[in-house]
Amino acid sequence: MPNHNESQENRSTEMAPQVARVAPSVAIVGGGLAGCECALALARAGVGVRLFEMRPGKRSPAHETGLLAELVCSNSLRSEELTTAIGILKAEMRELGSLVMQAADLTRIPAGKALAVDRSRFAAFITDAIAAEPGIELVRAEIASLDAPELTGFDAVVLAAGPLVSDSLAQSLAAVVGGAGLYFYDAIAPIISRESVDLDIAFWGSRYRPEEHDYLNCPMTEVQYDAFLQALLEAEKVAPHEFEQHIHFEGCLPVEVMAERGRLTLCFGPLKPVGLPNPRTGDESFAVVQLRAENAEKTAFNLVGFQTKLKYPEQERVFRLIPGLEKAEFLRLGSIHRNTFVDAPEVLDQELALRARPGVHLAGQITGVEGYLESAACGLWVGRMLAAKLSGKTLAPPPDTTALGALINHLRTKPAKRFQPSNAHFGLMPDLGRRAGKKVRKELYGQRAREAFASWLKDCAGE
Repeated sequence: MPNHNESQENRSTEMAPQVARVAPSVAIVGGGLAGCECALALARAGVGVRLFEMRPGKRSPAHETGLLAELVCSNSLRSEELTTAIGILKAEMRELGSLVMQAADLTRIPAGKALAVDRSRFAAFITDAIAAEPGIELVRAEIASLDAPELTGFDAVVLAAGPLVSDSLAQSLAAVVGGAGLYFYDAIAPIISRESVDLDIAFWGSRYRPEEHDYLNCPMTEVQYDAFLQALLEAEKVAPHEFEQHIHFEGCLPVEVMAERGRLTLCFGPLKPVGLPNPRTGDESFAVVQLRAENAEKTAFNLVGFQTKLKYPEQERVFRLIPGLEKAEFLRLGSIHRNTFVDAPEVLDQELALRARPGVHLAGQITGVEGYLESAACGLWVGRMLAAKLSGKTLAPPPDTTALGALINHLRTKPAKRFQPSNAHFGLMPDLGRRAGKKVRKELYGQRAREAFASWLKDCAGE
């Protein structure tokens, strides 16, 4: 795969100068999911775009390639079901012509009820799509400041540098919004070779779907679980700098942080054994570690829910205590990195532009949305909104009863306490106003969202 990645990186860079370009009107900083969605939405609307991406010349602590839209954490885009907010968001993005969803659908790999992708092919598809778009000029260069001369002369600027924004650009942003800025830490799960998994112990199957071969499952007895838990709690962890404080996002906690919350916390979380009976015994184990395929060939698997800040030698020692992984070959070890975001309701206006710097819009995780698709959806929205604005029109966001509308509303609404990043979830939407069981309630949220989005799309088409 490394050769494939490098050829894609070089080809996309070489192609850019050879394509006829439209005079740029919008500058976008960052070639991640949000930046690419925003760029293509603008280009399709006839707006010229100059897209700046610092990689591969300069790489972040988490990125490994120079491909655009590289997935640095899990390769799962989560549930497809329309009884979940993220499933509804996927449907809305598809209807808006999302590049990310097109790439995901073409590079998907089996993952039960979830949509997972072959991360190399996913990023390569998006890199090629951006390089081939005549309305987009891809420039491989770092933008170190919001005052950089490269950003002058545009009708608008979009900062979509992601949560791993470079230190210099983060400092420039902090100077504009005031204060030191907000941040939290995100952790990445290890990836291991399938050949190194002991298939005499591990077994194939998805939760409640034993006939599927989407996941490898490592069963644990109570004794094995307690030994693993003790080792995990005692393992050495990467310490923060003296001037930093670890603030973790609740939806992506390091496995060792979850372990500290109680003996059975992991058994009710990523190691939940429910729906995964061991085919060799017919019984559910005390705990089960799931491995999810990283690519279509199923040669590499990540440890589901095992985001970690353990030191590298400790990861190998502790995770090899998992039954079936005694001889695990680690293709990538887990790591921890800082994710930067702004206090969106305080510093951004209704168009997600900086109040202190009109004309500079933010998109993606740096705004305070959390998750791959949420970031992409934010970039898609900013692109469509700006395209309408530059043509003299106004595009109202979808109603907050939709997944996309609720996400945008989250960035506009001042919380009672401290603003925190959020995934798409039904709690961001208005209450149904009626009592219903859990299953029915989710169905009602989904039905309402789909009807509201369809109505909004119809209104947009009529304008």
